[in-house]
Amino acid sequence: MDLADLGATQLVQMIKDGEISSLELVEACIARIDDKEEEIGAWAHLDYDFARKQAEHSDAYRASGAPCGPLHGIPVGIKDIFDTDDYPTENGTILDAGRKPDEDCAAVSRLMAAGCIIMGKTVTTELAVYSPGKTTNPHDVNRTPGGSSSGSAAAVACGMVPLAIGSQTNGSVIRPASFCGVVGYKPTHGLISRAGALALSRNLDHVGVFARSLEDAALIAECMIGYDPKDPDTQPKPAPNLSELTAQEPPIEPKFAFIKTPVWDQADPATQDAFEELAEFLGDRCDEVTLPKEFDNVVADLRKVMTADLAKNLGPYYQHGKSKISEILIGLIEEGQTVSAFDYNTAIDNRAVLHSWIQGICSEYDAIITPAAIGEAPVGLEATGDPIFCTIWTYLGVPAVSLPLMEGENDMPVGVQVVSSFGDDARLLRSARWLAGKVASES
Repeated sequence: MDLADLGATQLVQMIKDGEISSLELVEACIARIDDKEEEIGAWAHLDYDFARKQAEHSDAYRASGAPCGPLHGIPVGIKDIFDTDDYPTENGTILDAGRKPDEDCAAVSRLMAAGCIIMGKTVTTELAVYSPGKTTNPHDVNRTPGGSSSGSAAAVACGMVPLAIGSQTNGSVIRPASFCGVVGYKPTHGLISRAGALALSRNLDHVGVFARSLEDAALIAECMIGYDPKDPDTQPKPAPNLSELTAQEPPIEPKFAFIKTPVWDQADPATQDAFEELAEFLGDRCDEVTLPKEFDNVVADLRKVMTADLAKNLGPYYQHGKSKISEILIGLIEEGQTVSAFDYNTAIDNRAVLHSWIQGICSEYDAIITPAAIGEAPVGLEATGDPIFCTIWTYLGVPAVSLPLMEGENDMPVGVQVVSSFGDDARLLRSARWLAGKVASES
């Protein structure tokens, strides 16, 4: 048994029962990194000695009889846009080379309070936008792992760590999860604090997670959920018990709305066929639902919001280091500089109408199914793939999860994206778990 191949939920129990130590788990992860990192390139910063010291402290703490956190002794990868006191945070740009924050960001602080081992910092695209880093796809190193959370998705996919965190401003969790064949979960906007993480867009930025199962994704996410006065979009209310609710059987079999979205024609023919077959397989537990014309402008509206916010938040990089920024990022920032206040605010306000539609759909159906990406990870490392099938759900801030349930024509992973209404994360994950089990039982 290679510990590097096991999921977090199982590993937590093994550590709790004394079957393994945290140090043994960290050593297994180190061995896997040594074996795979040269070709995958998932890591921006690693410190094996520091990881071992954390594990030794974790084991000593457990041996003392003190109460342990829900992720005690579990190694986690941290996307290199989240501030960490013990590792550099360089945001995927030479302009932040050698940058060392004074404190951990909110998400990392909560993970450490839960008992995690911070294994290292995973590769991000340049400033978490589009220009790729060094990471390759573990299923085919000639293909992109997606972005911007490329290193986190790849590290989990090849067993370097059982869990990792990332971020999504358009499709940066769901798309790489699909391409790399892991579970990617983007919670409802504002559930997890973004304080201390690189800000691109207050309206669109989400903290997300990567795992090998829905149970593992729920476990790490709930450790980070909670109110933080440093993030004005978090709310002072009880956090959902995602792990417990995800593991429960639904009271009745869930029913899904199959939504092609207005960008269906951009999906690969093989992806279109696969989703038609999935809907047929689900039978009376799935209906095709067409979104109204009000959704036709979502892609344009998100782009206005995203580029305008990029122009604002990444302005200092543009002003003081334009010569060291990629052409694609320069273009996005300059596009954002031209967005009028009227167009920006209209794009923000349009979300209210669309939310009411999604709430209506999710009052009749338990969740929505739709592609996570247009198809398999594209060949080539010059780009990170198209996030278009994530755009609606990121724009609305609703919870979404990518399940590795399909394969494309080249035997590469293709994710099924499952979505629910704002704040309905627990029902989403429970329904997604039922769906994954249903598909697995017939395969």
